[in-house]
Amino acid sequence: MSILLIGRWSTDNATLSITASHQVDDEDQAAVDALRPAFANGANWACTFPVDTHRHAVQRAYEEFARDDDAWLDDTVEHVEPVTP
Repeated sequence: MSILLIGRWSTDNATLSITASHQVDDEDQAAVDALRPAFANGANWACTFPVDTHRHAVQRAYEEFARDDDAWLDDTVEHVEPVTP
């Protein structure tokens, strides 16, 4: 199983807001494609992480997409705060 996070970057790219989280089977592209309507609601970012929990996916998203750009990750789904250095 994997966790698919969907979200949006702020206009100034300072914040990545996670707006949806879905558990999907690994390599199940049809399941990922079925979630595309989220992009009609303003999402502009999505990534699947091969982890078992939302918390671990949020941490990975922070480490791989936000941290190096000094951006913040705002999880509006489960309100997980990533561990920061």
